[in-house]
Amino acid sequence: MGRLLLLSNGHGEDLSGALLGQALQCEGHAVDALPLVGKGQPYRDAGIALIGGTQEFSTGGMGYTSLRGRLTELLQGQVAYLLLRLLRLLRIAGRYDQVVVIGDVIPVMAAWLCRRPVTTYLVAYSSHYEGKLRLPWPCAECLRSPRFQAVFSRDQLSADDLSSQLRKPVMFLGNPFMDPILRDDRRLPQARRRMGLLPGSRRPELEQNLVLLLRVVEQLPAPLLSSGELQLELALVSSLSDTALSTLINPIGWSLQKADNGPTTLLFRNAHRVQIHRGGFGAVLHSSDLLLCMAGTAAEQSVGLARPVLQLVGRGPQFTAGFAEAQRRLLGPTVFCADGEVGAPATLERTAALALELLERSHLDQQLRRRCHDEALNRLGKAGGGSRMAASISQLLQPSE
Repeated sequence: MGRLLLLSNGHGEDLSGALLGQALQCEGHAVDALPLVGKGQPYRDAGIALIGGTQEFSTGGMGYTSLRGRLTELLQGQVAYLLLRLLRLLRIAGRYDQVVVIGDVIPVMAAWLCRRPVTTYLVAYSSHYEGKLRLPWPCAECLRSPRFQAVFSRDQLSADDLSSQLRKPVMFLGNPFMDPILRDDRRLPQARRRMGLLPGSRRPELEQNLVLLLRVVEQLPAPLLSSGELQLELALVSSLSDTALSTLINPIGWSLQKADNGPTTLLFRNAHRVQIHRGGFGAVLHSSDLLLCMAGTAAEQSVGLARPVLQLVGRGPQFTAGFAEAQRRLLGPTVFCADGEVGAPATLERTAALALELLERSHLDQQLRRRCHDEALNRLGKAGGGSRMAASISQLLQPSE
């Protein structure tokens, strides 16, 4: 069995890398990880050893989306940190039989420089954005190198497009980040209508996203919520404690209500209730008719479960208008968004109205439901993507006869 190094550059990429790493461990390989951005917490959670100390920055690796973000990264030292991580890679690469890239041009370039055999999962790129994928220089040149022994894409359209561009086979085997969600059999109690709220996981963007989502909830009809006709579920990361949550929501008229041995809820004017779920992300996705979303990977997982997604554009650094528009191109026509200025009352009202419309359509519109199922398969693929990738990598590590 081989010794493998996972190289990734972002929170979503770390999640996919950790899941792929676990599948590779099941194949009998020794696996380490070198995250280029952030703390690499998904690797820690998966029990995969990290190379060197890690550091998290306020941009969450998304500084490239704006001039302000780039300047922030410079001031916080993220560029210098990245260079140090790359130097560490060059020093240790010789210990590994294969470098496994999860991400985009930065880890692709880094893997090419370390002169080791490489497999690549291009989770950050898709031909759905433009119809034809324009890889940034020098990504395509690196991928054409014989050193890059296998390339995996995130959807079939990209696999077909890149196979032609690179003049080598590019495979679509599914997406590892879908595997735990598709395997998760937890469900919430049945409800007539249910909407999940997904504010994302990056802080401090998470806090400002959550405030905007609650502003949309305030626009929903109180009788619909107080009667139980519509139930609202908030998937929240554990890093935002109840104390920090109360500090955030009390100034905007919401309160935190804890029941003895029961759920914790957010309450607004004794009618608007939102139930909090920490550690129950999969149950929220599976049990919701619609996801009101300000997240990246979570939106992809929602589409992969054949659920319609309603976006609410935020102020970033990740979930900006540009990011949301690109996400709609990536994930297709079952992702919706109301027009309007970010955070404006009219935009929040239109979002709430569209949410009510989509909640009804999710039950009554058979064409929408069929479209959701078709897009789930075409854009994200079937369960087992991580295992199929791991088996393919194992084949490359077998000695030639």
